[in-house]
Amino acid sequence: MKNNLIILSSLLLMSIGALAQKDQIKEAQTLFDKGKSDEASAILNKTEYLILNASDEDKSDFYFLKGNVLKDLAVKNIDAANNFTQAAQSYQDVFLYENESGKFKFTVKANAALKEMKSSLVNGAMTDFNAGKFKESAEKSYKVYLFDKKDTLNLYNAAASSVNAKDYDLAIKYYEALKKINFSGKGILYLATNKKTKEEDVFVSPKARESAILQGSYEKPRTESVPSKKIEVNSNLAYSYMEKKDYAKAETTYNYVLELDPNYIDAYINLAYLKLQMKKDLADEIAMLGTSPAEMQKYDKLNARKDDVARSAIPYLKKVLTIEPKNTDATKTLLGVYRSLDMTNEYNALKSSM
Repeated sequence: MKNNLIILSSLLLMSIGALAQKDQIKEAQTLFDKGKSDEASAILNKTEYLILNASDEDKSDFYFLKGNVLKDLAVKNIDAANNFTQAAQSYQDVFLYENESGKFKFTVKANAALKEMKSSLVNGAMTDFNAGKFKESAEKSYKVYLFDKKDTLNLYNAAASSVNAKDYDLAIKYYEALKKINFSGKGILYLATNKKTKEEDVFVSPKARESAILQGSYEKPRTESVPSKKIEVNSNLAYSYMEKKDYAKAETTYNYVLELDPNYIDAYINLAYLKLQMKKDLADEIAMLGTSPAEMQKYDKLNARKDDVARSAIPYLKKVLTIEPKNTDATKTLLGVYRSLDMTNEYNALKSSM
């Protein structure tokens, strides 16, 4: 009899908990319908532990509402990247529990919401980038990439935004990831002009664009070929390494760029700049030395090495002038190198050719 009372008591508590949970979900739904998504989210967060013992159908109701609430916050640009990630997980939970229950109440709507949210976050990342909010843009682009890793352009955008934000650690991480998946970015853009905004938008396919045009919201379709971005990816990766003073990896990466395009002038100029940065670092180290015998010996070694490093920049600058004889930056830099190394004849010859 005592065991039966315990079981009855447990069932009663579960029933009360389920009723309380449903009341709170209704309250959250009411707040969401009124546009108070932040308040609705707070209720759902407090209620979520109760859903563990609910039916799969109730779980589907809960996570669809939670997904909608978080999606609304993301679209409103409220902690957009994190709310996007959590909303995506909530919609995935809808798919999971509806598959288990066999009742597909929200699956189609959740799938449509995911697509809409992804588009909104991509646009938000672009808006942030154009507004100079590079850190926020990178975060949003990377969150979208984690959600849909087939859409590698978002990883590329995250890397580019990180460089602009001067977050070179993240830029290296993202560009190395792009190299690992052999990203090229080469493809075709399907564009059309939005009649309302007068701006061009990109469509995922010709059929999607055709559908938008038939609906009357778009016009002036055009198709654009996108060239490979491999040189840009590796150039920015090399630059990021250089900013981190990882000169060995920067040099290796710039040399790879030259394998892709032996006449890529920026790579030669940046390799010369890399060598001159190394020279500057050595000069700074020399300036810190004292006058003890040991330090004077170190001075001689570092000074000789400094000149060798400066000398190694010369072939890169000469190559630039072979490809583009009137390149002013390369000419001025080479003159400076000649002067620092007391290469008077070379200096005078170059000066007279200007």
